[in-house]
Amino acid sequence: MAADLPAAGETGVSPGRLNEKARAKVNLTLAVLGRRADGLHVLDSLVAFAGIADELSLEPGADLSLEVSGPRADETGALADNLVLKAAKALGERHPGLVLGHFRLDKRLPAAAGIGGGSSDAAAALRLLARANGLPLTDERILVAARATGSDVPVCLEGVSRWMRGAGESLSAPVSLPPLPAILVNPGVATPTADVFRALALPVGPVASSELSLAAAIEGEQSPVTLIDNLRRGGNDLEPPALALRPAIAEALGALRDQPACRLARMSGSGATVFGLFETVEAAVEARLAIAEHRPGWWVVDTVIG
Repeated sequence: MAADLPAAGETGVSPGRLNEKARAKVNLTLAVLGRRADGLHVLDSLVAFAGIADELSLEPGADLSLEVSGPRADETGALADNLVLKAAKALGERHPGLVLGHFRLDKRLPAAAGIGGGSSDAAAALRLLARANGLPLTDERILVAARATGSDVPVCLEGVSRWMRGAGESLSAPVSLPPLPAILVNPGVATPTADVFRALALPVGPVASSELSLAAAIEGEQSPVTLIDNLRRGGNDLEPPALALRPAIAEALGALRDQPACRLARMSGSGATVFGLFETVEAAVEARLAIAEHRPGWWVVDTVIG
């Protein structure tokens, strides 16, 4: 396992090394409003970020390369397909003379898990390249590169809570949320996003409007208890097809709902990771220990979402 990297902005082992955290994305709500003529699904999702993260570093240089290590490194697939490299190439195509370099990825988040591991890694790569080249994150070339890399990459770029709408290209202003103690549970089954949308089998047709009353009830709410009550009004429209494909997701949701202190259990993204929200950190830790004891093969972590 690779050693922990320094926090973002600190100097690493090698002089000039830049470091970023690639935090797990959590879809607190996810509505599928329709499917456009171009085949893309239209979403309305409240996206937040957890404390658990991959770690990515960059040693700036002329050439582009990537090294992957860490406890989940074997899940990342071929290096050539990694979204870190895809994001860097997308920005390089739009910025002649871009300083690139050697990336090191410490992979801790499960892949194909509904928590944006690859997308968050790609966003971290763009942040690192922005720092290495003196570019603001608002530079249009960075935003275009993010969209070209993947639909979840733009919302991960700044890593703050937002409503993500459309096919991922429409983002609200940051949404202030109170810290939400939580646990993330993955039952160890990969759930490719394309498979879940295929199982949803939504035809091209009219697109519904966003539920603005839900957004109004959530935005600015600083009481975790009230916020969780409001989140219950939403859901995740990808849960039914994902559960049909991967029954283990239902087992993970059941394990969360069996915890007396769990106030809300829901799937994130297209799965298979599910999350449980709690009122206190202590309650989340207790639930994590209970689930991990009975399901030693699952990935179970306590964290804070916000």
